[in-house]
Formats: sequence, C-alpha cells, structure tokens
Amino acid sequence: MISVTRKSHFNAAHRLHNDDWSEEKNAEFYGLCNNKNYHGHNYDLEVTVTGEIDKESGYLIDMKYLSGIIEKKVCDRFDHKNLNLDTEEFKNLIPTAENIAVVIWNILRDEINPDFSISIKLYETQRNIVEYSG
Repeated sequence: MISVTRKSHFNAAHRLHNDDWSEEKNAEFYGLCNNKNYHGHNYDLEVTVTGEIDKESGYLIDMKYLSGIIEKKVCDRFDHKNLNLDTEEFKNLIPTAENIAVVIWNILRDEINPDFSISIKLYETQRNIVEYSG
C-alpha cells in the first residue's frame, strides 16, 4: 500500500448556530463562532489517497486528476462562500470543521476509485485540525 496527498486551499465564512437552542445557549456554547454576522477561515485541505500502485502507469492516482476534482468539486463549491447561506450542503447542517470534513469526504468518495481509501485533513486554523477517513 502507498499513499499520496494533494494539498489545496479555500476561504469560507460560516456561523456555528443550532436553531434548536436558545440564543443564549448558542452564544455560550459556540462563543465567537456564533457571531450573527458570521466569520471566516482560510482553510487548508489535504486529501490522501491510499492503495496499490498501478503496474502499467506507475501511479497510484494521477495527481492532475486528483487536483482537478478537488478544485472542481470542493474549492469551486466552497471558496469565498458563506457556507450557511450559499451552499446546499450546510442549509441544515452546522458547518463545523468536523461536518465540513465529512461533507468533503463524501463529495470526493464518489470521484475516486472505490478500491482506494481516502482521508481528509482540514486545517481550520494552524491549531484546529480535523481528520476524517470515512
């Protein structure tokens, strides 16, 4: 088994807010992340693909292909967007880093050979990192 990783980046705004909670509970639980005017992050994304090297090409996966699907399916979809307001994925899902990573994994899972495993590492900040492997 071998793994390859492609890095990418997108910027997005969001608000962490649970509609089933009171304003007070949301403010207490989410703190500054519950700002009614939203706030943004410069997200760094790492997508790791693991599997067997193709004997014919010598590649696990064509990195141009991997880069292209990350840009088209993830970055074009979320970059410079308000995740709460501008995306279908987060209309009814709180856009925590955990949920964003799971959504990205699900998007990319459909685009990558099912024989390969994939892992998403999302850096919301340099100190807040989420990893999801399905």
